[in-house]
Amino acid sequence: MRAFLNAPALAAVSLSLAAVTFAQTPPVLRPSPEVNVVEPSGKQVTLSSQKGKVVVLDFIFTTCVHCQAETVMLEKLYKEMAPKGLQILSVAINDNAMMLIPGFVQQYNVPWPVGYAPSDTMLKYMGFSMMDRWVVPQVVVIDRKGMIRAQTPVPGDINLQSETYMRGLLGTLLAEKAPAHTSHARGTVKTASNH
Repeated sequence: MRAFLNAPALAAVSLSLAAVTFAQTPPVLRPSPEVNVVEPSGKQVTLSSQKGKVVVLDFIFTTCVHCQAETVMLEKLYKEMAPKGLQILSVAINDNAMMLIPGFVQQYNVPWPVGYAPSDTMLKYMGFSMMDRWVVPQVVVIDRKGMIRAQTPVPGDINLQSETYMRGLLGTLLAEKAPAHTSHARGTVKTASNH
């Protein structure tokens, strides 16, 4: 037996499914889980080691033109804002990322750690479901206290790829005083780096 839904009923079912997915996505203002970027030398750069800094955590595909354009934009902001306390960490989640990262880093003059991880790492960190149709880049902005203050939603957010928007957001967060004692760690998300 086959059942057909009329347009209003189909829309209601779609909205209900979207509400379930949205309800399961964690709120933006929350403590950031730990992330480890492991360099080939074995040296690890952890999110918790960046306490007191404003961190942009960027999940990318090294082969994605939007990720490449964002890297160019972030590199410009990093040069300007790193002395004020900005740190960027990128995690490549595309296939063969481990082999592609050295060329990516060289081509785009990336001065911050770039790690690699399976996409499951990003899904877990972002609080997305395996059923979500996500896009890259997925950007997370973490304040000096280790709280996530902005995060790309599943379908993407052009603001978090805009130099003007990011300059304003990062400038505001960098103007906030660093806390005396912070901790980023809750859970641990490990990545490896080839930077």
